[in-house]
Amino acid sequence: MNQNLSQQLQQQVLSAIEARQPLRIQGSGSKNHLGRTTQATLLDVSEHRGIVSYDPVELVITARAGTPLRELEQTLAEAGQMLPFEPPHFGPNATLGGTIACGLSGPSRPFSGSARDYLLGVKLINGRGELLRFGGQVMKNVAGYDCSRLMAGAMGTLGVLLEVSLKVLPRPAAQITLVNKTSLPRALETMNRWAGRSLPLNAACYDGENLYLRLSGAGTAVKSAHQLIGYEAQPDGDAFWQRVKEHQHPFFQSEQPLWRLSVPANTAPIDIPGTWFIDWSG
Repeated sequence: MNQNLSQQLQQQVLSAIEARQPLRIQGSGSKNHLGRTTQATLLDVSEHRGIVSYDPVELVITARAGTPLRELEQTLAEAGQMLPFEPPHFGPNATLGGTIACGLSGPSRPFSGSARDYLLGVKLINGRGELLRFGGQVMKNVAGYDCSRLMAGAMGTLGVLLEVSLKVLPRPAAQITLVNKTSLPRALETMNRWAGRSLPLNAACYDGENLYLRLSGAGTAVKSAHQLIGYEAQPDGDAFWQRVKEHQHPFFQSEQPLWRLSVPANTAPIDIPGTWFIDWSG
């Protein structure tokens, strides 16, 4: 399905402004567990969908906010390309707009960059009901501060996303996940040491028992790095990172409250009781 509902959505925003009624912007609702609960009228953008343009040669794709993330990723995969920031879905119907609004990135974040880093331009409806465009479809066309990047992680507070343009990259020629049983202090030291080397490392985590390192890039570079590090290859490496990205790893199944601590990668182990999962290379 390919639908442009920009005018209808704009009219809904204008009507809400006139009625002084707050709006809750939603695509599929796959990320409703993030942020605080709001009492507001639903603005559903899930039917405003479709890929507007895609040029594999230029490594740029533009799609409407309600476009299913799986549809977009499938289109890229058919051309041997991908979203480098590896966004989680948190549900089968996750949308592009929700992904950008929440600013979500996966295990490759510290090595490849965040969703914000690949955001080239947006079309949106602001709080006055105006249709605006920021950025474009190339990296070099922005002079001064790129306002489009403010939308990444803004949770819809700065406007209703209508279209998003993203830079994409070719899929790696080779990828392998290495695993090694070790302690937390040793895992942190190892992650920092290998991250500081010129290696094709693009994911690293520790689940309380094992250290996992993902190598991704040219076949010769991956093979050379594997020989240097020397750990065993994880047979289901892709499935492992998928579980981590989607919070389906056993660590996330606990009924206890989940706290996230963001600290520099070289921070020493913190003496706080509980079970730890260390991602983003420390």
